[in-house]
Amino acid sequence: MHPDLAADLVRLPSLLQSVREHVTGFLDGVEEREVLPSVPAPPAAGLPERGSGLQAALQDFVERWEPGLSASAGPRYWGFVTGGVTPAALAGDWLTAAVDQNSFSSLDGTGQRLERETVSWLRDLFGLSRDQEGTLVSGATMSNMVGLAVAREWLGERLGVSPAEEGAGALGAVRVLSGSPHSSVAKSLSMLGLGRASLVPVPTLAGREAVDPVALEAALERADDPCVVVANAGTVNSGDFDDLRAIVRLRGRYDFWLHVDAAFGGFAALSPTSSHLVDGMDAADSVCVDLHKWLNVPYDSAVQFTRRQDLQVRVFRNTAAYLGPERDGIDRVHRTPENSRRLRALAAWFTLRAYGRDGHREIVERCMACARSLAASIDEAPGLRMLAPVRLNVVCFTLAENPTTARLTALARKAAGCVFLTPTVYEGVPALRAAFSNWRTTEADVRTAFETLCGGLPGDPSEA
Repeated sequence: MHPDLAADLVRLPSLLQSVREHVTGFLDGVEEREVLPSVPAPPAAGLPERGSGLQAALQDFVERWEPGLSASAGPRYWGFVTGGVTPAALAGDWLTAAVDQNSFSSLDGTGQRLERETVSWLRDLFGLSRDQEGTLVSGATMSNMVGLAVAREWLGERLGVSPAEEGAGALGAVRVLSGSPHSSVAKSLSMLGLGRASLVPVPTLAGREAVDPVALEAALERADDPCVVVANAGTVNSGDFDDLRAIVRLRGRYDFWLHVDAAFGGFAALSPTSSHLVDGMDAADSVCVDLHKWLNVPYDSAVQFTRRQDLQVRVFRNTAAYLGPERDGIDRVHRTPENSRRLRALAAWFTLRAYGRDGHREIVERCMACARSLAASIDEAPGLRMLAPVRLNVVCFTLAENPTTARLTALARKAAGCVFLTPTVYEGVPALRAAFSNWRTTEADVRTAFETLCGGLPGDPSEA
């Protein structure tokens, strides 16, 4: 064994204690840390010929790289839709690395059984029936891609071909209908060989990002062949929801695969005040939910559900003698694009086991309350205005006058040390958005961030 490896192995308990102390200090100070530090990136260094062990590597990381890391685990990182890491999820993730399971085969099956239990808990959490089979994947993009891959095979089943065997070209032209699809949907269609052009935009309701059911029905009437509908449960710009029940009712008259992108909106099911937003989700053929958002587990983690596990296995089957005999698609190797995969279910298992439905409901309801509070403050601020009502956890707002991209970017930069917001465009108007999904966020963070935003407002509305 290399002497540096041997030395670190001997000293491993004390070295891990050093890492533990440093991590604890980082997390203890995350609320005071600049949310988006304005420090220059360190100069690139070459690969050392001779290393210096774990302790020196930790010190190098602390000095060179840590100062520029964002406080994305903290309570005022409201860009994108970003959760943090609950204490139990952190413990589960550390154990994931320590036990280092590649849980894809029944030849070494305990990890797979733990994932199945975790998925069953998640299915219950989101109010889905046992008809929905689930698998852990890396994120919402992969979850959407897997769901659409199964939809692609369903289209082939309807046409008497198998894209998994014959290629996507066997389908001919494909139509994927959606009102306000997330960018990952077009990306997935590109990866699946269906093409970005197969995504057909459907008009939305006036002043909304939710699809117009009447317009959707008209689009379905124009479709000559079976098609795919991507419904949105929580749009990224404003947190809007399609009327899932109305879309489900259309299935009685039209032949389509229903995929629901509920990356963060699926968590609406946890609260009695918002669960109506996802009524009908269980009737979907496939569902996407991201876990490193509102479940507050570490990157990367998401779950995908489908009613057609048989088609999923047809797409992702991976057979080889060294993998052992096929077991009717039970092995995770036959369920997703990955062969090797970390036991990402363990972090989710830990946080669900530690805090249960009630604990995660409290996180969801507190985040929703914080979003409403920020929106109410913006409504009272003379220099700001809301662009859409808060339907769940996203606050979409802009400047009251002359809301140019440049002026909003300047405002976001001024506030970035205290709160991180990301840009968007809503009905043609440049805007900023705040998404609440971190388990540490409180009303005090809302007040602090709002005061910072007001203090950074540009003075002259005519300035570019």
